[in-house]
Amino acid sequence: MIDAGQDLAVPKRSDSAGWRTLTALLNAGVTFHSGCCDGPGWRPRTPREVRERLAAAADTGVPLSVALTTVDTDELRSRRTAR
Repeated sequence: MIDAGQDLAVPKRSDSAGWRTLTALLNAGVTFHSGCCDGPGWRPRTPREVRERLAAAADTGVPLSVALTTVDTDELRSRRTAR
């Protein structure tokens, strides 16, 4: 079992894309715990958003959990050029 956090919004049973996205997030160690009033922060909602961030993580060496919680993939790619 995984403690995904109290802010997890579970996809509908018929939403296979939502379940694939959630599976990728949980397998990467991303959870849905809020710090206080802000909520857990941004999380990808589609498999396409997950694929974009996985590709950016592979290109830059950024950890998957960081890549999957970063809104802008350009920000991830700029980290590579800054190194």
